[in-house]
Amino acid sequence: MILGLGIGLVEVPRFEAMEERHRERLHAKVFTAGERAYASRRKRGYESLAVRLAAKLAARRALGLASAGWHDFEVTRAPGRPPVMRFHGAAADAAARLGVTDVALTLTHDALCCVGQVVLESAERSESDTEVGS
Repeated sequence: MILGLGIGLVEVPRFEAMEERHRERLHAKVFTAGERAYASRRKRGYESLAVRLAAKLAARRALGLASAGWHDFEVTRAPGRPPVMRFHGAAADAAARLGVTDVALTLTHDALCCVGQVVLESAERSESDTEVGS
């Protein structure tokens, strides 16, 4: 059963400009050490960070947490595997209250735009859930 859905959009040129002005403060406030390390290994690391910001915005919306800290949301990625959204602190507490058992994350980006989409799911099926083709 779907418990929440969020989408986040970040304009790459705007993020780049913000990063140029406030790089250290922005990185420390918004991104975890793991996210910063991942981006530092990428040729266009600023795009990796921008798309992670989009994912964090999407997760905040899906959980309905406008005031949660940025470090409460973390995008991780094992080599050869798709990215995963992890919740910490207030985000983990909110997910537990909602009964979230799975988080689906989709990221996409190009030179102009980054999009993150998060779907929160529970293992329970509601009566309103229907199977495709029935």
